[in-house]
Amino acid sequence: MDVENVFHMTGGVGVTSYANNSSLQKKASDIVKHITMGTIQELFLTTTPKSLGIADLGCSSGPNTLTIIKDIVEAVERTSRKILHPPPEFRVYLNDLPTNDFNSIFKALPEFHRELKKEKNGGCPFIFIGGYAGSFYGRLFPNNSLHFIYSSYSLHWLSRVPPGLKDEQERSINKGHIYISESSPPQVSQAYFKQFQEDFNLFLRSRSDELVVGGQMVLILLGRKGQDHVDRGNSFLWELLSLSFAKLVSEGEVDEEKLDSYDAHFYAPSKNEIEDEVRKEGSFGLDQLEMFEIEREDKDGVSYGTAVAMAVRAIQESMICHHFGERVLDNLFYNYGRMLDEEMAKEEIKPVSFALVLRKLK
Repeated sequence: MDVENVFHMTGGVGVTSYANNSSLQKKASDIVKHITMGTIQELFLTTTPKSLGIADLGCSSGPNTLTIIKDIVEAVERTSRKILHPPPEFRVYLNDLPTNDFNSIFKALPEFHRELKKEKNGGCPFIFIGGYAGSFYGRLFPNNSLHFIYSSYSLHWLSRVPPGLKDEQERSINKGHIYISESSPPQVSQAYFKQFQEDFNLFLRSRSDELVVGGQMVLILLGRKGQDHVDRGNSFLWELLSLSFAKLVSEGEVDEEKLDSYDAHFYAPSKNEIEDEVRKEGSFGLDQLEMFEIEREDKDGVSYGTAVAMAVRAIQESMICHHFGERVLDNLFYNYGRMLDEEMAKEEIKPVSFALVLRKLK
């Protein structure tokens, strides 16, 4: 499957849109906001550029996109006032894959600028915002054009479904599952890990060319606690989605061969794997690596399972539609939400996330 031209968050502002189902991502961003703001403030203090280049990689669409940019701008302005230094102009590059709903972002820009001016009584720094479509697994920007890179919940998505998940007859070696599971042969986790190594190395090399010396990155991504790929966290969420598909197969709604030919382009790395890849690539120092969990939060009238199912649907809908067709979506995610609630009643499901701060070395 051509991930770059198919994968995108569900656009618009409808019931199943990412804009209306990304509160978990916002909550995670808020949990590590002190890290993000502390990093950009320190960066400005040590460099004081007249023109500050900022990129948000995997920006998606919806309210979260411009909220983080507003927070960054205000943090830099506060710092500039403290040191009695003129604020910089801001060059903001919003990046995502070509099928992302960039139009929603552009439509929100006038209100974004109005709010900033209103809060500052008409005075506002120059902020130049543009959309840059393309995969961040490769070069996106000119050499030494950026000071700060932010990426939230994007780097666990691989550039492609890993090769090596089929045998010589092109049959799945991970039948009935769409990600690493307890019954997966060792070759499956090996294929996923190899693809992560290849992608993350290319990401780091590309960003090293684009950042100035001393430039910094804050990266937030899903991961896992230990070396075991299977846990009651992110891998378990994929296993429940596999079981939801299996139910549709048993009911005749999905062909079994169709399910066996579908695999997630996802990988949840461990802390050690991240550290090893940063060290091997060599362009960055890892200033900080924090692991955190998002506490369960029940919405009024909506079960936790339903809320998570809607969030996953907003992310995975494009890929599932492309492979299985749109007609499976409602039943699939109804089953998924119900299974999540049943499992949560037995024992908590605790996906972990990492927040990384990296600094470009000389």
